[in-house]
Amino acid sequence: MRIVFLGSGNVATHLGIALSTSGQQITQVWSRSKANAEHLAERLHAPAIDDLSSLDRNADLYLIAVKDDVIQDLVPFLQHLHGVVAHTSGATAIDVLQGIENKGVFYPLQTFSKQKALDLSDTPMCLEANSTAAMQVLEAAAKLISTARYTLDSEQRKVLHLAAVFACNFSNHLYHLGHSLLQARGLDFEILKPLIAETARKIEDAVPFDVQTGPAVRGDQETMVKHLRLLDDRPDLQEIYKTLSESIKKTHL
Repeated sequence: MRIVFLGSGNVATHLGIALSTSGQQITQVWSRSKANAEHLAERLHAPAIDDLSSLDRNADLYLIAVKDDVIQDLVPFLQHLHGVVAHTSGATAIDVLQGIENKGVFYPLQTFSKQKALDLSDTPMCLEANSTAAMQVLEAAAKLISTARYTLDSEQRKVLHLAAVFACNFSNHLYHLGHSLLQARGLDFEILKPLIAETARKIEDAVPFDVQTGPAVRGDQETMVKHLRLLDDRPDLQEIYKTLSESIKKTHL
């Protein structure tokens, strides 16, 4: 399969490495920054371009992995191509690819960082296409890198993306806040890591509702008051603590 990547960030890097490793030919990497395109293209043994007039128009698949608000800017340059054009956004509908004959979505539900190697073999690949032929191309590409493949329409994918923000992005921010609290008092964040890991392991065999712990679910008002006093110098964290504790209490009590 001949594949062009439009973008050179975290998603393009991990998908590009996975597809290249599976034996697919990455024919080009495009980025508005030639330096960024060259950095990824070198890893994928592909040419780098920063001018869409030089786009390979005979690839089988064009994967758009750019910021959501940039996708529509690329659409006018991607008309009348031989292959399938698919974006990788969770929150953007397929309709953004207006006027493109063979189009779809190739959304990997995962958190990506360039500096961390990642095995995508169990990463959910969420696919959508405007035709059976386009879906076959996306399925073939997804099958090369993951055993978990789902067909979702744009509305379903938006809900999934929202849920992922709660489960991943917000959780990681809370890890950061915990880290900052410990760091300010000379404590090591390593102490929390086994707790974080066990919390994640629990939901492999249970729904989150059933394994909620902590003072809020117990209705332990005395402990919560003590915690809030410790945050007297951080009213911003007091508000987060109150909001989340109230949500837990409303859910469980």
